[in-house]
Amino acid sequence: MLIVRDHVLSGRSFSSVEEMGAAFTTWVPQRRAQIHKTHREVIAERAARDHVALKPLPPTPYLVAERHLRPVGKDCLVAFGDNLYSVPARKVRPRQLVEIRATKSQVMLHSTVADSSGETLLATHLRAVGRGVRVVEEAHWDGLPTGKGRRTTTDGVLPQPRRERRLGEEAGPLQALLNRAAATRIEVGRRPLSVYDELTGTRPFTTHLSTRETS
Repeated sequence: MLIVRDHVLSGRSFSSVEEMGAAFTTWVPQRRAQIHKTHREVIAERAARDHVALKPLPPTPYLVAERHLRPVGKDCLVAFGDNLYSVPARKVRPRQLVEIRATKSQVMLHSTVADSSGETLLATHLRAVGRGVRVVEEAHWDGLPTGKGRRTTTDGVLPQPRRERRLGEEAGPLQALLNRAAATRIEVGRRPLSVYDELTGTRPFTTHLSTRETS
C-alpha cells in the first residue's frame, strides 16, 4: 500500500526483513490512533465497528466471470473469443442476443429473458483453447434445416482460409505488380518519349527545319 511505503519505508533502509517487520509493527498502533481524513473518526474505533458488521463468507465461492452480449448465428452458434459455441436451435432464433458468462474454464450462454420456469441458462461448454474452435453439442442442431445451408457459419466470426488469386481476379494492378511472376504477364503500354514532351510543354512534339532564303 502507498501509505505503508510513504510512512514506513520511504527514506529508510533495513538490514533484514525482520527489521523492516519490526518497523511496521511499531507504526501500526500509531496509525490506528489517528483520525482518518475521510470519515473523520479514529481509525481503530471505526475498524472495530466495521469488523462487527462483517458477515461470514457464503458457502459457495464468488464466481468471477466475463459477461458479454452476442448474437446467435443461423447455425445456432455464438461467437466468443474467436471461437464458436452452440445453443439449442429450438430455444433461440437467428440474430437473437444472448448473454455469455465466461470463466477461465467454462462458457455459459444465457437467454436475456427467462422462460416460463424462470430459467435463463441455454448451454454450458468447456472453454475452448486457442482460436477457430467450434464447441458444439450435436443435439443443439435439432430443429435446424437439413441440407447445404444447415451449418452456415456466422458472418465475420472466423477468418476464412486464403486462396491464391490469379492475375486479374480481384487482385488489382498494384497487388499484381508485387508478384514477380504476375508482373511479367502484365501488358505495358508503349509510346514515344516525345508524347510526354508535348504534354509537359518542354518542346514541340515535332520540329521543323528552318531554311535560310538565299538570294
